[in-house]
Amino acid sequence: MTSSRPYLVRALYEWIVDNDCTPHLLVNTEHPGVRVPEGFASDGQIVLNVAPSAVRNLDMDHQAVSFEGRFGGVPHSLHVPAAAVMAIYARENGQGMVFEAEPTPPDDGSSSDDSAQSGPSSRPPSAGRPSLKVVK
Repeated sequence: MTSSRPYLVRALYEWIVDNDCTPHLLVNTEHPGVRVPEGFASDGQIVLNVAPSAVRNLDMDHQAVSFEGRFGGVPHSLHVPAAAVMAIYARENGQGMVFEAEPTPPDDGSSSDDSAQSGPSSRPPSAGRPSLKVVK
């Protein structure tokens, strides 16, 4: 199955905005493909305000979140692969969701060999109970 993360990020974004709150993304800046401004990350993470009033051309698809934003008054084009999103939450009350780390894709492009995949998708369905989290 495909990752549920991009679907949940989009749904929670809409829920946060509909409740007149400010959506923030916590991003792993060390994940391959992340493009954020230099010097704004700390300890391999960055928090991004993705409120409609703070960004332009916001696009959330199955692969990534991308938009244009200003940092220190300078415009930047940002790209965050869905797997690099660690959390989405409302600034005002902290409500949202934290995601578990996903395996980093191989750098050599060998992902086309399905038999070589590892991680949660390679476990048989009977190997343990599903893990669910409560969203308040």
